[in-house]
Amino acid sequence: MSDDSFIREVNEELRQDQFKSLWRRFGPVAIGAAVLLVVATAGYVGYERWTSSQANASGDAFSQALDLARQGETAEALAAFEELEGSGYGSYPLLARMRAATVLAADGDADGAVAAFDEIAADKSVTDVIADTARLRAGLILVDRGSYADVAARVETLTADGNALRHTAREALGLAAWKEGKRDDALTLFQQISGDAAAPRNTRQRAEMMVELILGSGPAE
Repeated sequence: MSDDSFIREVNEELRQDQFKSLWRRFGPVAIGAAVLLVVATAGYVGYERWTSSQANASGDAFSQALDLARQGETAEALAAFEELEGSGYGSYPLLARMRAATVLAADGDADGAVAAFDEIAADKSVTDVIADTARLRAGLILVDRGSYADVAARVETLTADGNALRHTAREALGLAAWKEGKRDDALTLFQQISGDAAAPRNTRQRAEMMVELILGSGPAE
């Protein structure tokens, strides 16, 4: 045997001994890590399928409840929304609460609708955007059903410059003010809308009409 062959065999045996030593030390850890990776991957895939299934089921239930509402089956629609509030997945329970309040309003139950929107607005678990939207919806209902104070209690904070809902909030508060004889307050609010370039065109046009109406009515006696 040549010296080179002998050296190669010795090196090979050393490498094998080192590999065996490393495997005895770290082999179980490597196997455990591989098992954990497989389990985690399987769990993630399973969770994704489960969430997708739950979301699809809740979406179908929401669509069915909407269909009932469109068909005038108010009691059945409200029952379906209530069921979805308790068992729905993701954002569907909140959507069901909002829609149920809208159904109550459409069915003539203004007090029930306002109470439902107020409850959503007071719920600390919902986002500020949802809470503000619920306040605005309640305020809009109360333009015809409540007092200026009732509307103001819900929408006045939304009329501030920079608030995304300010245009509709100002319109609701302006109408409530005009209805209650608060001419100057109403005029100010409608002028704010008509002078706001960011206001939607239809909202601005209605505000301009109200400004003309208020100015044409003369000063309050």
